[in-house]
Amino acid sequence: MSTSGFGDLPAAVHGLGTRFGLQSLQRRHNSRAVLGTYVLINSAITIAILSAVAMLTKQPFIFPSLGPTAFLLFFAATNVQAAPRSAFFGHLIGVIAGYASLVVFGLTTTPPDLEDVTWDRVGAATMSLCLTLAFMIWLGVPHAPAGATTLIVSLGLLRTPEQLAILMVAVVLLIGQGFVINRLAGLPYPAWAPVKGNP
Repeated sequence: MSTSGFGDLPAAVHGLGTRFGLQSLQRRHNSRAVLGTYVLINSAITIAILSAVAMLTKQPFIFPSLGPTAFLLFFAATNVQAAPRSAFFGHLIGVIAGYASLVVFGLTTTPPDLEDVTWDRVGAATMSLCLTLAFMIWLGVPHAPAGATTLIVSLGLLRTPEQLAILMVAVVLLIGQGFVINRLAGLPYPAWAPVKGNP
């Protein structure tokens, strides 16, 4: 079977097979079932850890845009969007743009209401998304899930400085978990900047 469309998964699964002496895993490293299981297990581990931290601390260590970040970390680990620098700064830009839009439109203390969207909320969502996408390009730190992060903030789902700080801590924890798992699998996952030559 061709590995086209599987990102870095064949290499990651092959690396784990080699590391742990699993010959059958090595022989089937490009199987769709094996690759899907790899993503299933790693995403379950990472999100379960963050969810447990959220449960124990009663803080928002889990939020929707972590899902697509986890997918990038485990499906396309050497892609520029999965690099720690891109993931960290992408989410940070999203947080800053989202909060700035709340300030501009006077929504910092307004609870979210997705069923009764006001013009102020339209303005905040528009401003936050446009700024986030543009700044990621201008600064060379593309990370598509950050587009969801900025909407989470500008829609008021997470809006206090304390919540936003915890959001960024969760991003750092997820990046750290991705680094450990990808390096364990033998992938050249970067410590910070993207690997040169990867899209």
